[in-house]
Amino acid sequence: MASIGAIPIAKWVNAFFTWLTGFAGFFNAITIFLNAVMNGIQWVFDIIPIWLFIAIILLGTWFLFRKTKHWGFMLFELLGFLLIWNQGYWRDMTQTLDLVLTTCLLIVIIGVPLGTWMAKSKIVETIVSPIMSFLQTMPAFVYLIPAVALFGIGQVPGVFASVIFSIPPIVNMTNLGIRQVPSEYLEVSESFGCTAWQKLFKVQFPLAKPTVMSGINQGIMLALSMVVIASMIGTLGLGEAVYFAVGRNDVGTGFAAGIAIVILAIVLDKISKGLGGANKTDAGSNE
Repeated sequence: MASIGAIPIAKWVNAFFTWLTGFAGFFNAITIFLNAVMNGIQWVFDIIPIWLFIAIILLGTWFLFRKTKHWGFMLFELLGFLLIWNQGYWRDMTQTLDLVLTTCLLIVIIGVPLGTWMAKSKIVETIVSPIMSFLQTMPAFVYLIPAVALFGIGQVPGVFASVIFSIPPIVNMTNLGIRQVPSEYLEVSESFGCTAWQKLFKVQFPLAKPTVMSGINQGIMLALSMVVIASMIGTLGLGEAVYFAVGRNDVGTGFAAGIAIVILAIVLDKISKGLGGANKTDAGSNE
């Protein structure tokens, strides 16, 4: 094999990203737009008093799970958020939540249409499915390199890396959910004269909602798992606190910030599952 010579994969990849940097104006526009979105979300978080923010989350949780009355989870939310506030990580938590929400918005905007296209076209599925598998198995650290090359240092490259890392589940689950809609429902909708768009939005999407929401839930968890890694390229939030604690060998600070990440992850996981209809399933099982 030595006589054949190594395939210059690194050289090809470097050449590709060098070519991409020629579109600096396009990537700068994306950076400005995403910074505006994230600054807007953070502004909302900053102007809401902490006690009111907690009250809104608790009220939303009660409304979401009103049929099953998850009082234990609501107590966990209250105590968890109060602990984050007490430890002085509230703004770090909102910055992390800002990154996760922006990432979630982007993966939904990109992933749901792409997954729908995969479900409608065998050719698209053949092309996109290996790409999603590749993105899901690539080590997360690798995504930091193109993120910095294209967007520099800051929040936006952290969002870019998080989107690339967390988009495969929602694409795959959207594809799966639409494909699993029973053919009987499609036949009935066609017999009533539904167009392709009506069939998609009034039959397939509603029936595929639990599966799609499961993909969104997985995407949120993957995005949250990126916060510490993304802090290496200037992303603010709880990940930054953990990263600095590692650099200073400060076990206590790293542990405290890590607990805040765990609390936020549990809350987001439970709420996203509730939005997907898990509360209805629980209610059905309790009856």
